[in-house]
Amino acid sequence: MSSPPPSLPSDAERRAARDAKPIPPPVPAYLAAAGEDNPSPLAVDRKLYDTIQAAPRVLVEDFLIPIRSGKAWKAPAGAIVRISTPEGAQVGDLNLWSAHNPRERFWASRTRQLHSTHVSVYDRLWSCLPYMRPLVTIIRDTLSWYGTDSTGGRVHDLLGTGCDPYIKAVLSEDGRARYDYHCKSNLARAVAGSGEFPGWTEADVHDVINIFQVTGLDSKGRYFMNPCPAVKGDCLEFLAEQDVLFALSTCPGGDLSQWGLGSDSDEVMLKCCRPLRVEVFRLEDEALLQRSGWKPAEVSRYRGRHGMTVPLGENQGEL
Repeated sequence: MSSPPPSLPSDAERRAARDAKPIPPPVPAYLAAAGEDNPSPLAVDRKLYDTIQAAPRVLVEDFLIPIRSGKAWKAPAGAIVRISTPEGAQVGDLNLWSAHNPRERFWASRTRQLHSTHVSVYDRLWSCLPYMRPLVTIIRDTLSWYGTDSTGGRVHDLLGTGCDPYIKAVLSEDGRARYDYHCKSNLARAVAGSGEFPGWTEADVHDVINIFQVTGLDSKGRYFMNPCPAVKGDCLEFLAEQDVLFALSTCPGGDLSQWGLGSDSDEVMLKCCRPLRVEVFRLEDEALLQRSGWKPAEVSRYRGRHGMTVPLGENQGEL
């Protein structure tokens, strides 16, 4: 016969006990800032990255991504990629992978832990396990002035994920809504059309970084989106820390000033959609990175087996 569960204090008693002892100010679990005596392995050499950003460069590729569409492209390690708003405010959903391995892809939640819910200059976008290395580092952000607005919103979002047709169907009135140009769909077509990864499926489209997008959590912890603050010419620049495959969607919500999920929302939001521009550069002095000590990111040095052993065979010991 099982014993009865223990008697627990009431919720009110537990809240009173919680509040009776002040909780000290929280300390970030991961600190990317470097100190002179104890530099963090997450920190970048800011002087070096400023030098790289300011160095003369040569344009290698330049294209526009039309509204409500997507495109994939590659950038080699050491390249600089600029994404800008050539006609004004527009949100973009960005995916990244190792250019040589579709299983190594951007890990939004770990990047959020290591840096912040919203990222800017000197923050890195990290890849998933077991690789655990930076894909790119942000070296320029013309929206870094935005900070935190009056609602708690901040820009370049890692809290949310991309819009997709599946949740649209779930939330539609009749459950049969069909719209094929959400960010999930745009990214799926972009990578499938690139031909880079044979056998690639839509499952390879992962959580994104929502660039130029302002988001936050309200007082009840619920996700919200504010209108994009970008103007014509705003940009983000990334240094590729390894050979990277990028894919970018121009969000069908445009600048999110008319965001909605109603039956007429797609047409209403069309009025605030604009293209995004992508430029890929190489440094004019291609030896600068090598002279500075920079090198492509290496995978995590963990070589364990998570405590598991594998028998070689009967009576033959273990690996």
